Amino acid sequence: MPPKQGFPLESNPDVMQTYVQTLGVDMSILQFHDVLSTEEWALEMIPNPVFGVLMLFPIKPASEEARNEEKARILANEQSNPVSPNVYYMKQTVGNACGTVGLLHCVINARNQLTIQPGSYLEKFIASTLPMTPDEKAEYLAMDDDIDIAHEAAASEGQSEQISEEVDTHFVCFTHVDGSLYELDGRKAFPINHGATSPSTLLADACRVVKEFMDRDPAEMRFTIVALAAVALDD
Repeated sequence: MPPKQGFPLESNPDVMQTYVQTLGVDMSILQFHDVLSTEEWALEMIPNPVFGVLMLFPIKPASEEARNEEKARILANEQSNPVSPNVYYMKQTVGNACGTVGLLHCVINARNQLTIQPGSYLEKFIASTLPMTPDEKAEYLAMDDDIDIAHEAAASEGQSEQISEEVDTHFVCFTHVDGSLYELDGRKAFPINHGATSPSTLLADACRVVKEFMDRDPAEMRFTIVALAAVALDD
């Protein structure tokens, strides 16, 4: 049987909003926001608190080389900042599911600050997978047909001509757990601890790491950043 494949999710705040609400997050006081730049003026446009940051970037030789070098360095020397056991981390084995994995990383690691609807898909998913290893979580997701329905509905809602471009893109999540900034990427061997952060500095600290991705390929313009934060106040 060929590996399971999903339909790619668009980096679209409205689509993400509908998707996680369908999964069981109360979004009445939450909103996904486009982050227009890593510069301070753009970060100031995003209301606090920020609960998670998602980056979509093209997978290219420069990013793959950096990923492999990072893995080899950590395996040889360990991370300078240890990974908290409270980080919820899962691998990605389903093709085109990086958007789903990124959103799950985002909302599950922020679950103590969010409202998860009782009896919802997400409440059951968390209860079932919390004690699992990252690989077991990936296997659980791959066998789960219920989330496929929500994923396909969200993906088709956001489908556009941009999605049809032959660009291999990938979502990663940046989150705050126990005082540290974590990069959670289902294609990596483990969570990456990028050092100290706080709820009030999460967006700025995440964008500092995003800028490192951008600096590896300065001619590439197809990076997008979306933040899960409080609802924006009307002007």
